[in-house]
Amino acid sequence: MEHNPVIVALDVESAAEARALVDRIGDHTDFYKVGLELFTVAGMDFVQELIGRGKNVFLDLKLYDIGETVKRTVAQVARTGVRFLTVHSPSAVMRAAIEGRGSSPLKLLAVTVLTSFDQQDVNDLGYARTLSDLVEWRVRKAMEAGMDGLVGSPLEARAIRVAAGPGPILVTPGVRSAGAGKGDQKRVATPAEAIRDGADFLVIGRQVTRAQDPAAALCQILDEVRTVSHARPAWTPSFT
Repeated sequence: MEHNPVIVALDVESAAEARALVDRIGDHTDFYKVGLELFTVAGMDFVQELIGRGKNVFLDLKLYDIGETVKRTVAQVARTGVRFLTVHSPSAVMRAAIEGRGSSPLKLLAVTVLTSFDQQDVNDLGYARTLSDLVEWRVRKAMEAGMDGLVGSPLEARAIRVAAGPGPILVTPGVRSAGAGKGDQKRVATPAEAIRDGADFLVIGRQVTRAQDPAAALCQILDEVRTVSHARPAWTPSFT
């Protein structure tokens, strides 16, 4: 089966709204992101519902807490059948997440720098680095810790892929077709550009979920990346 790189972001206000979107999209993708907004209102019950329907779930909680809390939280998630889970990239947080995951098939992804951040935001955090240097430093720390993959802006996808190598999973949010609105994202690229530069998966929300016909919008995106995905360098996603 041809690899489908699109993860649809269910950034909506209720389980009912998310359920309706999944129904409308049908079999055009089987991978969905559940982030903080939907998780807050619908929780693990809806995550389990998606899994029960044969969907893959990217649980985007961006965990960042003391090691014991992260370890125990990840252990709980690992029992559910969730496929991807995000954590922030301090070494202690990543090590705790890996310990909590144990031998389960859950894939742990380290967040590099949020796509809504620019250089001023990095400066405000107190880092004496350029944004691109901070991304590459966090990639190296994630690989040293043994993380399965990374989440990063498509603008840094090529640099992340070079730093991480061909094996780790690379998930890029902040992906928009040419002409689509950026919303609150600052560092964006088109689906074709992200795939060309090394992304394995594209997280796409509003362009699909707010379209009059979500399934048609998703098919358009898949058409955009199909030619590029055949022409790109032969690295294989670690996700199976």
